[in-house]
Amino acid sequence: MAKAAKTGLAERLGYKFRDAKLLDLALTHSSLAFEAGTASESNERMEFVGDAVVGLIVAESLFQRFPSLGEGELTRMRALLVSRKHLGEVGARLGLGEYLQLGRGEEQSGGRKKPALMANAMEAVLAAVYLDGGLSAVQEIVEREVVLPKMPELERAAGEQTHFGGVVGDYKSALQELLQARGVGSAVARYVTAEESGPDHRKHFRVELMLVEGDAASKKETLLAVGEGPTKKAAQQKAAEIAFLELRGKIA
Repeated sequence: MAKAAKTGLAERLGYKFRDAKLLDLALTHSSLAFEAGTASESNERMEFVGDAVVGLIVAESLFQRFPSLGEGELTRMRALLVSRKHLGEVGARLGLGEYLQLGRGEEQSGGRKKPALMANAMEAVLAAVYLDGGLSAVQEIVEREVVLPKMPELERAAGEQTHFGGVVGDYKSALQELLQARGVGSAVARYVTAEESGPDHRKHFRVELMLVEGDAASKKETLLAVGEGPTKKAAQQKAAEIAFLELRGKIA
């Protein structure tokens, strides 16, 4: 691949390769390797690594972002993020097709626009970043390109899972319901962002949950819990979860 092409893709990824041959290999489809008579030199082995790396990063990200969700829902979210469809869309958004090295037959059949081929190449490219720069380097790209674009959809789905007595997906609503059901209906939960740190792609928030009681003349605020997470919403949910579980035990 031409040096300019390598540079263009690397810039889109926001990563500078130390070993450019890894990127070359990640973009070499088996059709070209077969036609060249070097069937072992394609991106298929790198797809294998990329699949594992992306799965790990996505799993950790979801675990941190949605502290209130159970294994089943986290598994469904992970399946969405690592699906062929989504990774193919990520590859298309990055313009990966124009950099692929294809055999003549695959080229003529429109291989540069095939979603499955794009998804496989995306995994291989992420594997190349991992092999070249380690987990932290590829984690930044996966968070930015794979996870963040889907966060609004995932957060909406998580917010719809509100159950007062069972497995809780929205502890903020559950906490307010608990207060009302147990005769503390005049109290209101207030969430205060106490700390915000970290780069844009990996923010960390600390939120204080205050219980506000009384009217304007005799207002009283009590610190109920502190929650932390990679988004304000996740930190608020964590604080609400801690308060909910503690209060449910005290006033049961």
